[in-house]
Amino acid sequence: MSDHFAIKMQPIRDYNNRPKAENPLKIQDLTLRDGHQSLFATRGRTEDMIPVAEMMDDIGFWGVEVWGGATFDTMHRFLNEDPWDRLRTLKRYFKKTPLSMLLRGQNIVGYRNYADDVAKAFVEKAAENGMDVFRTFDALNDFRNFETVMAAIKDCKRHFQGCICYSLTEPRMGGEVYNLEYYLNKAKDLENMGADSICIKDMAGLMAPYDAFELISALKAATSIPIHLHSHFTSGMAPMTHLKAVEAGVDIIDTCMTSYAYRTSHPAVEPMVMSLIGTSRDTGFDIHKLAKINDVLEKEVLPKYKHLLDDSKVSIIDINVLLHQTPGGMLSNLVNQLREMDALDRIDEVYKELPKVRKDLGQIPLVTPTSQIVGIQTVNNVLFDTEDEKYKMITGQVKDLCYGLYGKTAVPINPELQKKALKGYERGETPITCRPGEVLSPELPKARKDLEGLTDDMEDIILYTLYPVTGKKFLMYKYGKETPPDSMRPKTLDDVKKEQELIVKAKAGKLIEKKTEPVHEMGKNARTFKVLVDGDYFEVKVEEPGAPQSAAAAQPMPAPARPVAPVRAAMAAPAAPIVRPVTPAPAPSKPSAPKPAEKIAVAESVDGTPLLAPMPGMIVSYAKNIGDPVEKGQPVVILEAMKMENALPAPVSGVVRAINFKSGDSAPKNAVLCVIG
Repeated sequence: MSDHFAIKMQPIRDYNNRPKAENPLKIQDLTLRDGHQSLFATRGRTEDMIPVAEMMDDIGFWGVEVWGGATFDTMHRFLNEDPWDRLRTLKRYFKKTPLSMLLRGQNIVGYRNYADDVAKAFVEKAAENGMDVFRTFDALNDFRNFETVMAAIKDCKRHFQGCICYSLTEPRMGGEVYNLEYYLNKAKDLENMGADSICIKDMAGLMAPYDAFELISALKAATSIPIHLHSHFTSGMAPMTHLKAVEAGVDIIDTCMTSYAYRTSHPAVEPMVMSLIGTSRDTGFDIHKLAKINDVLEKEVLPKYKHLLDDSKVSIIDINVLLHQTPGGMLSNLVNQLREMDALDRIDEVYKELPKVRKDLGQIPLVTPTSQIVGIQTVNNVLFDTEDEKYKMITGQVKDLCYGLYGKTAVPINPELQKKALKGYERGETPITCRPGEVLSPELPKARKDLEGLTDDMEDIILYTLYPVTGKKFLMYKYGKETPPDSMRPKTLDDVKKEQELIVKAKAGKLIEKKTEPVHEMGKNARTFKVLVDGDYFEVKVEEPGAPQSAAAAQPMPAPARPVAPVRAAMAAPAAPIVRPVTPAPAPSKPSAPKPAEKIAVAESVDGTPLLAPMPGMIVSYAKNIGDPVEKGQPVVILEAMKMENALPAPVSGVVRAINFKSGDSAPKNAVLCVIG
């Protein structure tokens, strides 16, 4: 047993007045960030955090993580909430407990490395609005990507926590890459940089208990600053891993309130609190106060989000993560992408291909954004590669990685893949070896100019710089230039009650009530129309004025098969196309996650070859305008799928005759994105 954990068991006669431990374990709560991010896609709203905020502030947590990661993205993209407002709001309720955020180094809270001016401004604004602890990681463990943000954090006199992303290439810690020496060297680098604490970030729950004991013991012996352990529950090992880490002397661990724990989230705080009572690591937390918080979460908050939980799995443990080493968030992204492409049956092929892609890309750790980079490229390989050509559709982010814009990989990237990815790359075909931020030009001046007439607030400018397409759309909602869709409206408990009543009616066969009004016969002059309403097709008969008076009720029609957008011939001149949106009825097969109504644009009277969307996604931009010449293979459209960008090439040489979407539009698979003739 480690010297760090001298158990001195004392009889506890008065739970509420038990003596303070010699070396109490510190705990950071992740409920309000990583908890709901892991369990229901980061859809937790600020209004549902306020009821428990003051109660949580009274527990004695070392910190509460409330921001960063996917919250910044999801809030403006799906919830119509200003991320900066959440930070200010929660700071008013957490008066004693430091607020913590997850910062992706030079990636900030986005999916690429941003320029130094953006990184510096972001940290300054976050600190100004109440952020106390900046948990900072880099997906490649390239700490050069910490330099700019770390300097800003120190200037703001805030806590800089340097992270080491925990990864494996073997079933246990070891091998040629991610061994004990690797982690110790990284920890010493962070301490020398001036980190206030070090976090081992085990994002997939891969750390085995005895590896944790060995690693934490070695880190405590080699460094003099606090060691923090972050391990997801996904594989089921995390509670045991936590306990062995406590025995080895870990200073801080991460947990969630029970309501937001387990599955792909984190271990629950309450079992750890009870396990350590009467030991030298007793947390001192009041279990009764924790129970009251969970009561509020269970009764007043979670019912609003149950529709986002995956109820298809019986087990709360995913033992497969130990085989494919895929973090929970990355796994859900892969499943959603395959489901939207009607290819979920190929998930096993993706698992088989994934380690090959990861190895080709330099054995990079699987954490945002590299998990998405590896995952989406793997899906592309499975769906689009042929016997004659591998890596047929390479994402923009893979090209950036091969160029060095994300930093240095643990081992060299496959040279053949690197050469192919960089062929025609806009920045050049020779990879860089310097710190990525050194080749990035300042971005804030352009963003400020883009937003002239809408806003000059620095917080808005930063948000737009990080997310140009969705950020601009949010700012249009924020300043009343556009109306947000109903899908962004918060769900209330009354909404939940009404939905439950509808479900009960549906199960009883009483959801659709028959109409009792008489249906009159139509005259011989009646005309029949097919109408689409809210995704359902109806046949409607209408009589011309002056015809015999009668009316017929609308009759539902069978859902048609998904149409393929036709491209008609006979165009006299390259005039602007006539665009007719058509919304196909949803497929009656497997249910999928909620998504915007699909739109297939049909270009009428346009002669040419269509460029079809190979997958569902969001239009980022068109590289060409109507009337522009284009060569076969030249990028025409940037399509974002699962936050990764794909440059779609022209199928033929010619002139762009029609463009059927605009930036920010959602396009389904096989939609005609443009026509080249």
